[in-house]
Amino acid sequence: MAPIATPAIVLQTFRYSETSKIVRLATRDLGVQSGIAKGALRPRSRFGAGLELLSEGVAEIYHRDTRELQTLSAFEVTDLHRGLALELPRFAGAAALAQVLLKAAPPSPLPAAYDAVVRGIAALERAAVGEADSVAVRWIWALLGVLGFEPSLVNCVRDGTPVGRNGGDAVAFSVAEGGVLCARCAPANPPTRLPARAYRDLLALLDPDAGLPALDTAHAAAHRRLVSRFARHHMGEEGPLPALDFWERQTWAAASS
Repeated sequence: MAPIATPAIVLQTFRYSETSKIVRLATRDLGVQSGIAKGALRPRSRFGAGLELLSEGVAEIYHRDTRELQTLSAFEVTDLHRGLALELPRFAGAAALAQVLLKAAPPSPLPAAYDAVVRGIAALERAAVGEADSVAVRWIWALLGVLGFEPSLVNCVRDGTPVGRNGGDAVAFSVAEGGVLCARCAPANPPTRLPARAYRDLLALLDPDAGLPALDTAHAAAHRRLVSRFARHHMGEEGPLPALDFWERQTWAAASS
């Protein structure tokens, strides 16, 4: 059986033995796959330093549908994404994006999800100082959309009534129902109330052709919380998601203040 060569990104690695690693890969042609990289921890491993978090390359996988753990025969690195290390929010956002894909994507081809992560990581590498939060929020929403969880922002999720036409009004948003609620359907105390500015910023963040909104510290934190809550709910994840939690809370910023 010949290996299948496919573009891939490393989503997670951990030691399997003294010499080997288990690698979780997002692949363009096979979906999310787990593979064993035999000998990856040896000094002269053929994998070299390529199997690091968020490394992008071409994986060669001996793949069988009946196996949960595939055999990784090679990984040719095309981009280590070193630019993510220049600013911690860039790396944290990229790691959160990768974790959403890891938890939500199926072990079957989903090229749009793979492409969203590739484009999101590239955008984070290019992000200007101070823009990493906006970029990460945009691409996590984009990934959720291609995974089938895109929120409804212009029509009420219950009855389809257009929402947000009165630009100065706050808008009710339900994470559980998947989007905005009109005045008739919204409860007196909606789960989330988006002030006019936050609603406009959310529309811009979900529109890849719109300019990035300038988010101050408080508004950036609110948008991180919203997309994180939405992702958790619709992925059905109640346990810890370390990368997503770290990005959402930005613990490093609190520690340095």
